[in-house]
Amino acid sequence: MRVEIWSDIACPWCYIGKARFEKGLAAFAHREQVEVVHRSFELDPNRPRGEVAPVVDMLAQKYGRTREEALAMEEHVASNARAEGLGYRTEGRDHGNTFDIHRLLHLAKARGRQDALLDLAYRANFAEERSVFDSGVLARLGVEAGLDEAEVDAVLADPSAYADDVRADESEAAALGATGVPFFVLDRRYGLSGGQPAEVFTQALEQAWKDHAPEPAVAADAGVCDTDGTCEVPA
Repeated sequence: MRVEIWSDIACPWCYIGKARFEKGLAAFAHREQVEVVHRSFELDPNRPRGEVAPVVDMLAQKYGRTREEALAMEEHVASNARAEGLGYRTEGRDHGNTFDIHRLLHLAKARGRQDALLDLAYRANFAEERSVFDSGVLARLGVEAGLDEAEVDAVLADPSAYADDVRADESEAAALGATGVPFFVLDRRYGLSGGQPAEVFTQALEQAWKDHAPEPAVAADAGVCDTDGTCEVPA
């Protein structure tokens, strides 16, 4: 059974959702027969490449909040991340265009190193003092994930490399009706939106395994980031 996950490195709920999904998958009896494929989704595709801003300042400007209020928003999300055992820095993080990251993730997918690079990129962006929007940092992450250094450099130097693959993923997400991430599609039968609790993922995997529903059923009401950059916090 295949599980496809649309996500963006800039999305905190994607970071949290991946951890929760993996816990849910670990509790699934047929986990060894599940193929997980990560797909591209940009939350801020119109932001110019190279234009980077501190996350807290970006949130304050976007939502018309004070810096203290924006920091409180980040702390709320951080508490969810830490509850899953994830590191999360509320200050000192950057926000920028993620297209190059997605291109490199497609190279990693072709080389069987996609999940490794995704984990490293999430950790660098949310837990460490390394900006994934710096091409040098991104190149080092690719090598750390097990990719060939020359191949990594060649992809990052060529804006067209894997660009069509990123766009294809995004077009498919739109066709499936995904307006935010993380978005999980199980066996092309069920869809779940947001960073659901681990037990919800386990239940969905069990349902998809035994059923053959013709139409996707979407579960919502969990943390999700949508295309206008909003990252909701569930009640």
